Amino acid sequence: MKISIMTLFPSMFEGFINTSIISRAKANNIVEIECIDIREFALDRFKHVDDTPYGGGAGMILKCQPVIDCLNSIRTENSHVILMAPVGKIFKQKMAHEFKKYDHLIIICGHYEGIDARVYDYVDELVSIGDYVLTGGELAAMVVADATIRLLKGSIDENSALDESFENGLLEYPQYTKPSVYDGKKVPEVLLSGHHKNIEQYRLKMSLKTTLLNRPDLLEKITLDDRSQKLLVEIEEELKNDCK
Repeated sequence: MKISIMTLFPSMFEGFINTSIISRAKANNIVEIECIDIREFALDRFKHVDDTPYGGGAGMILKCQPVIDCLNSIRTENSHVILMAPVGKIFKQKMAHEFKKYDHLIIICGHYEGIDARVYDYVDELVSIGDYVLTGGELAAMVVADATIRLLKGSIDENSALDESFENGLLEYPQYTKPSVYDGKKVPEVLLSGHHKNIEQYRLKMSLKTTLLNRPDLLEKITLDDRSQKLLVEIEEELKNDCK
């Protein structure tokens, strides 16, 4: 897979590209990442890429010409183009699974007060990572790229990926490591038992409980099997008793 990131600030991605899982995925030829400087496609000698908004208003707007010229220089028939923008669909794990299927993913980072809306006609999707304001799309692009790359075969252990939050619609269960006791706080006995069936049952129950307490909205979006439904009822009864 190839990921091309169009940005005004390529240097922001140096640490992201050259550390941890992303760096290993690059080294193992699982993914190719390139950052293209939109400013290089400006037509004037001062490399201006922004201008004041028509109709007045505060801030500067990223012009369509350098963005579209930059896009046209790298786009192929196999490219899927997304623009990071507040008006986009909220990024979810399901979208990361869709993005990983493309041979070439192009991510455009917006900046300043906004981007000329005519750019929208040249992209396949508008994507947002949440309901808040960022200085630019660079951090959002890193989030999308990271979530997508870690799903590529060979990036991380497949079993590890399956257990992560949101993969099955639930939050992940609490995790522990050595020592088994720290500051008087003990690791749950079941995790030390070596009884794999009991451990799996415990983890499912804790995943349901963690989701219920922190993101109950997620439970409304998934269909639970009989076992999970019974565990959820058990959890709710235990929480009620704790409140008495």
